[in-house]
Parts: sequence; structure tokens; C-alpha cells
Amino acid sequence: MAEHNDLGQKGEELARKFLSDKGFKIVDTNWTFGKDEIDIVAYDKEYLVIVEVKTRRSNYFGEPYFAVTKKKQEFLIRAAQAYITRKDVDNEARFDIVSIVVTPGGNHIEHIEDAFYPTL
Repeated sequence: MAEHNDLGQKGEELARKFLSDKGFKIVDTNWTFGKDEIDIVAYDKEYLVIVEVKTRRSNYFGEPYFAVTKKKQEFLIRAAQAYITRKDVDNEARFDIVSIVVTPGGNHIEHIEDAFYPTL
């Protein structure tokens, strides 16, 4: 597996543990709809939470969450709509980002709730 894939997988594992420790109930990981993918699907109390995980080895070029562009948001929104329809979810949904910088000195995890909103 390519090094960036290993890093992404490690980041998703860290994010799942981080969210679980905060009381989130993880219900799906790496859920796909065509070419679109949701990294983590969880419940936080009554909210269905669609989580995008971004992991980097440094923040030299900016925080990892900056990589969640408008285009990436569109893909996540489309995948979330499919997930909600296919799983017959009736809960209100929100989009969170877990931004992780993995370094030899330790990991920095930032959780951004309601990171973006779908537009009409």
C-alpha cells in the first residue's frame, strides 16, 4: 500500500477512536456511493454525522481541513443524500471534519463540528 494510503488509514483509525471516546456511535466507515466516499458515519446524540477525515504529516502547507474544498463538500453531500435515502435515516444530519497532523512527537487532532452546510 502507498505511504499516503497508510497515513490516511492511520488517520481514520485515530479519528474513530477520538470520536468514540467523545461518545459518538460509529455506524459505518468508508461507505461508498459510486466514486464518492464517506470516511465515517456516526451518531452524536440525535444527529447523523458525516465525517471527513484529513490527515497530514505536517501543517507546513496549512491545516489538513483546508483540503476539504467546495468540490469535496459536493461529493460528501451527494454521498450523504444517498446514505440517508438507502438507510432510511430520519435524523437531522451534519457534516464534521476531523483534521489530524501525525508527527513523531505526537498527534494533533482537531474536530470541527458543523464544518459546512449543504446549500440549496
